Amino acid sequence: MEKYVYSFKEADYRNKKLFGGKGASLIQMTQLGLRVPPGFIITTEACKKFYEPRRREISELEGILLKNPPPEVRDEVIKKLHAIIDSLDLPGEIWSQVVSYMRELEKETGKRFGDPENPLLVSVRSGAAVSMPGMMDTVLNLGLNDETVKGLAKQTGNEWFAYDAYRRFLQMFGKIVLSIDEKLFSTAWEEIKRKYGVKDDPDVQLEGLKEAVERFKEIIVRARGGFPQDPWEQLKLAIKAVFRSWMSPRAIFYRIIEKITPDIADCTAVNVVTMVFGNAGWDSGTGVVFSRDVATGENKLYGEFLPVAQGEDVVAGIRTPMDIEEFRKRFPHLYEELYQGVKLLEKVNKDVQDVEFTVERGKLYFLQTRNAKMTALARVKTAVDMAKEGIITKEEALLMVSPDHVLQLLYPRIDPKAKATLVAQGLPASPGAVSGQVVFHPDDAVRWAAQGKRVILARVETKPDDVHGFYAAVGVLTSRGGMTSHAAVVARAIGKPAVVGAESIEIHEEEKYLKVGTHVIREGDWITIDGHTGNVYIGVVPTIEAELIPELEELLRWADEIRRLGVRANADLPEDAAIARKFGAQGIGLLRIERMFRKPERLELLRRIILAESPEERRPHLEALYKMLKNDFKEVFKIMDGLPVVVRLIDPPLHEFLPKPEEILEQIYQRKMRGDDASELEKLYRRVKALQEANPMLGHRGVRVGVTHPDFYYYLNKAILEAAAELKKEGFNPVVEIMIPQVSDVREIIYVKEKAIIPALKDVEASTGVKLDVKIGTMIETVRACLTIDEIAKHVDFISFGTNDLTQAVFSFSRDDAENKFIPQYLDLKILDADPFETIDIKGVGKLVEYAAKTAKEVNPSIEVGVCGEHGGDPKSIYFFHNKVDYVSASPFRVPLARLSAAQAAIINRQNPHY
Repeated sequence: MEKYVYSFKEADYRNKKLFGGKGASLIQMTQLGLRVPPGFIITTEACKKFYEPRRREISELEGILLKNPPPEVRDEVIKKLHAIIDSLDLPGEIWSQVVSYMRELEKETGKRFGDPENPLLVSVRSGAAVSMPGMMDTVLNLGLNDETVKGLAKQTGNEWFAYDAYRRFLQMFGKIVLSIDEKLFSTAWEEIKRKYGVKDDPDVQLEGLKEAVERFKEIIVRARGGFPQDPWEQLKLAIKAVFRSWMSPRAIFYRIIEKITPDIADCTAVNVVTMVFGNAGWDSGTGVVFSRDVATGENKLYGEFLPVAQGEDVVAGIRTPMDIEEFRKRFPHLYEELYQGVKLLEKVNKDVQDVEFTVERGKLYFLQTRNAKMTALARVKTAVDMAKEGIITKEEALLMVSPDHVLQLLYPRIDPKAKATLVAQGLPASPGAVSGQVVFHPDDAVRWAAQGKRVILARVETKPDDVHGFYAAVGVLTSRGGMTSHAAVVARAIGKPAVVGAESIEIHEEEKYLKVGTHVIREGDWITIDGHTGNVYIGVVPTIEAELIPELEELLRWADEIRRLGVRANADLPEDAAIARKFGAQGIGLLRIERMFRKPERLELLRRIILAESPEERRPHLEALYKMLKNDFKEVFKIMDGLPVVVRLIDPPLHEFLPKPEEILEQIYQRKMRGDDASELEKLYRRVKALQEANPMLGHRGVRVGVTHPDFYYYLNKAILEAAAELKKEGFNPVVEIMIPQVSDVREIIYVKEKAIIPALKDVEASTGVKLDVKIGTMIETVRACLTIDEIAKHVDFISFGTNDLTQAVFSFSRDDAENKFIPQYLDLKILDADPFETIDIKGVGKLVEYAAKTAKEVNPSIEVGVCGEHGGDPKSIYFFHNKVDYVSASPFRVPLARLSAAQAAIINRQNPHY
């Protein structure tokens, strides 16, 4: 018979796929000798076996939820889904193994399950292969009923504690297992607290607890016909409920967003663990601690402890916990044991740990450990520090930091010069400063975001069910909760700015407004939150870009030592070049000169050049334009002194620089209505109409302009080369590479070199007396250029793949139309695995790149091969390019990300050459 249940002592903690992350941590901690309550794990295979009889129907309903339907459809699907799951029963072979392991647990603990004198109580906890914080369910204190509660009171000598555990169990069982609206319980509990005149849960007297127990049982009777007194029935129902939580909407949504596919995590395990009680008295409590500060990365324990508390209390924000430093002062011996255990787990797991613990009557128990969710700042700092401390290698440190972490460190922050109205301060839970219109419900956040609005989700405290609102919002604000609260953990995990625990803010979710002091902010009003400082402001506050922190600079230096790929930047203007150099670019891989034309006086000259009907008419305008452009080139070359700058000759369709025909017609009409002469405008209209193209993206652009108007290319090259010559005279070292775009035949290259580029080079060298060493290359962005690369490579010094246009050409997609109209649906339907304009299409575009790069090197071994499309800044694409090209070029702000990704590609390739 297949084995579905394992004890902590016998299982293998490395098999997270089978035992789930939580189970694996319980196994590991037990086997390391830490104090862990005894228990066993029902595997993920058991979960799959449970779903097996109606898997097809469940998959169909899951498919509907995957499309994120409107709330009313979603709720109906959930109802059907839960009805199907509730109709399933635990297979007999699984249940018999559970019973057998429960008997072993009775022997180990000396207690009996359901015994009214000496009861064994257990927790029933979920645990997927990857961390899904708060997305699935847990039931505590299972095994309590009207008789065993008396036994617990006798066993502990504490009747108050026994009834507190019972009322908690009834509420949790009612909500999670029986699907009763939690508000029914919380409302009744608040009424009891008011009745007895207390504010905090621990202050409720025994009489109030007993009343709560009776009221909660009445709620269960009204909603579900009664509460099961048989502990074995409770256990079976709770296991089913945990299995069911794998298919909860929030868990499904989280898996979609975090791309958790079945090969990563398929179903949840169930952990049945002997209860230890943090609510047994003031010498008891529950806590969460991190082995380092998850906000700053500082090497000290960071966390919170809540006395007389249990389970989720510490992360739910129901009372303000004490910080771990206060815990150290109150319980020094427990702190030392906790510190040693947490640091052992960090060393063994080679990562910062997030550890749950409970203290029962002065004795410490470890309940769970997992790799911590951290701010990008903390992640980078801890990776560098742990490498320096010898816990991990430099390579492991580089793999610990994701490219997204690097991007998050470049998030904007509040401009210190800004005049802003600071109204509140909370905890800086997740970095970044953002402004948005405040909304108070996750469904509203989704709806508003779908309309293109930037929203900040404000909640008293967030719950796992709010997760869809997190992803829709640009930031999250809560009035309760600490750095380990649900809001903080999830925001850090998904990289959304968050401020939590801003206690001076009153948030009225139902009425949709918040109040702080005399300020009232209603739904739709703008606020700004700063996840770096915890500050909350009214209105939109200006932000500035971040600087590289020292630890990131050091990490990137390590990356530079390891990576094979060069990293350059795409730029338009001198400001872009300055940012690129600051962020460590090894040159400019694509200088797009089109943006240099956008200044009004230049645009006017360019229009005259385009509209001119002869070279003679065009020349004076070209003379004037090239002198204007020369200074921009000089500035960029000076900024990148000593590093290569690839200048792409004009690429876009010329119509982009001309007024639209309908605009000219409007002007003609207005002029004629006034009785003025419109002949010049009519001439302009005829010329613009003559230049119009049916498909301009495939028309008169790129090298085709250089072939039809070599004088245009001549003057552009003259501006580039004169700038380089003048800088050389001034003592600088410009490294200039000229790139011809949109080539489809080698003869285009030969023609524009002979008619425009070489003549300009000779003229500039003659007039300045400066010898220039300039590389001439081409952008490979047409399919024919890829297929005829053996001819092209003989006539150029370098090639660079323009993967944006190449992707359009290979797919026959218009990028703007595709991304706006059908690519989202293609992704939903799994026709495409990823947006091919974001991540390289390996099977099509990638195959062409690989062929062309390899052939070019065979024909011309000294040729330089680069990539300058958007894919040059995409980590997955960089992994693909690793062994195929010499460098990638990314937008300036993605240069640090590309440096890290290139190093990771080298490490991964070394570990797995077939990656």
